[in-house]
Amino acid sequence: MNGIKIVGTGYAAPSKIVTNDDLAKIVETNDEWITSRTGISRRHHMAQGETITDMTVQAARKALESSGISVDSIGACIVATLTPDTLVPSAACVLQRELGLPMDIPCFDLNAACTGFLYALHTMECLLAASERKFGLVIGAENLSRIINWSDRGTCILFGDGAGAAVVESRPEWNSISAVLGCHGDAQILRVPGVETAERSLISMEGTKVFKFAVEAVPYCMDQVLAKTGMTIDDVDFFVFHQANARIIDLVVRKYHIPQEKYYKNIAEYGNPSAASIPLVIGELHEMGKVGHGSRVLVVGFGGGLTWGGALVEFA
Repeated sequence: MNGIKIVGTGYAAPSKIVTNDDLAKIVETNDEWITSRTGISRRHHMAQGETITDMTVQAARKALESSGISVDSIGACIVATLTPDTLVPSAACVLQRELGLPMDIPCFDLNAACTGFLYALHTMECLLAASERKFGLVIGAENLSRIINWSDRGTCILFGDGAGAAVVESRPEWNSISAVLGCHGDAQILRVPGVETAERSLISMEGTKVFKFAVEAVPYCMDQVLAKTGMTIDDVDFFVFHQANARIIDLVVRKYHIPQEKYYKNIAEYGNPSAASIPLVIGELHEMGKVGHGSRVLVVGFGGGLTWGGALVEFA
């Protein structure tokens, strides 16, 4: 199968910033309590009138500009999200209209919660292998502030909004991203009920159980990807982790002795923006010049579902 590589990135964050001190006015908490347990100092939330469409368009346009690829060259568009503006049309279909993407390509949303961007990357790899157009647009975007339970201090402190995008290219001579994906159906540990049901469509989570799941899932994914690619920690140029909790990242970094210059945390600024988390990190790293031409990046995500995934993603 053809492999894919990243040729351009972009990201967008809403204008409204919510600090830990702001949250302390709503629920019983404080800055020290939040920071010490999560690593989060503030998060971006969509202001009144801002939409997922606004974020995806901004991120996608930046990614297209970064890649130098025209919209006519795009062969598929996937938006990983659990909070689209509308269920129908999908966020991807709305984005197709706004960007003027070709009308004879697949455009759809994908929901794998915080692992969504990785699921979308692997799906795009499969789609482009059979497409005449060899470029794809993959986006992770969330408006989680819309579904936060503001009376639950265990969850309202965690989540943010935003979007990240990548333009990828497919070529037969490139290696696969060696994606390792999995899921275990669990409707209790991390849950958002559907619309128009007896339950309100708000996030509920058993934090301790999610933390335990994460510290097992991340090393598992890393080991599987390294085994699949035949690489070692030293062969990887950078590690990108889903930004759910700084302590989870710190535990993994210590376990694998990953040097400080090979990983990055932006959770203090953005909190956990679910499917947007990983592409936001990649976009910032690319913008800062920490990853670029030829970089090999091991990416790991985990989230509700429960879902998990890892991949070795290269820059062209």
